[in-house]
Amino acid sequence: MELARLLQSQGFGSRAECRALVASGRVCVNGRRCTDWARPYEGEGLVFSVDDVSWRYRQAAYLALHKPAGYECSHRPQRHQSVYSLLPRPLTRRGVQAVGRLDQDTTGLLLLSDDGAFVHRYTSPRKLVEKVYEVRTRHMVDDGQVRTLLEGVTLRDEALPVAAAGCERLDDRHLRLSLTLGRYHLVKRMLAAVGNRVESLHRVAIGGFVLPPDLRAGEWIWLEAADLDLLAVGRLTAAGGDPVHGDRPATLGGQGS
Repeated sequence: MELARLLQSQGFGSRAECRALVASGRVCVNGRRCTDWARPYEGEGLVFSVDDVSWRYRQAAYLALHKPAGYECSHRPQRHQSVYSLLPRPLTRRGVQAVGRLDQDTTGLLLLSDDGAFVHRYTSPRKLVEKVYEVRTRHMVDDGQVRTLLEGVTLRDEALPVAAAGCERLDDRHLRLSLTLGRYHLVKRMLAAVGNRVESLHRVAIGGFVLPPDLRAGEWIWLEAADLDLLAVGRLTAAGGDPVHGDRPATLGGQGS
């Protein structure tokens, strides 16, 4: 692939913009400056830099972001900043999308990708992908509320009761709640249905991938092959329709340029 076209695929602008970028001497490939935009390169394993910022060629982008409070999962936010403002411009220009949404006041693990099949896989209700949240509640949580959340609660506009895949009381006002469905304000509505209220909500895991403890709010990382394998661990639908369970490691994540 010619260098200008390769840069275009990675989000560095139009073909003409990428040709000008190379011609102006702002691009290095494998540590060497290149001014020939037509020079061909193999994308796989290629390391390049633009304005001294290092990148590795990736056919598709898979990201994990530690979403802070006060950000909307939208390219056109209404009242708050967009989560996309936390990403470098080349990633937004290549079209990464949030895999599902977190409310503006919800924090924690958010996946992003420009791979449409990946986005569908982790947003489709048919796949039963487990998502784990830590919930701080306004009122004390009792055994009856935990039991009801596991058995299922009836919500407005839902034809069937909605049940948590898992619910553990960590202390009097702190729950770890696992869901396989994605619905608008679902955790908040479920807690309201049992007579409680969410004070704070933080997503800690999707499938078998746990938000890395050293990833600070507002930071992001590339997901590597091992991380993508971990995402597939959990309550994914097997061929026969039964959930497949997997063990979740304590700390995970893949750093990358």
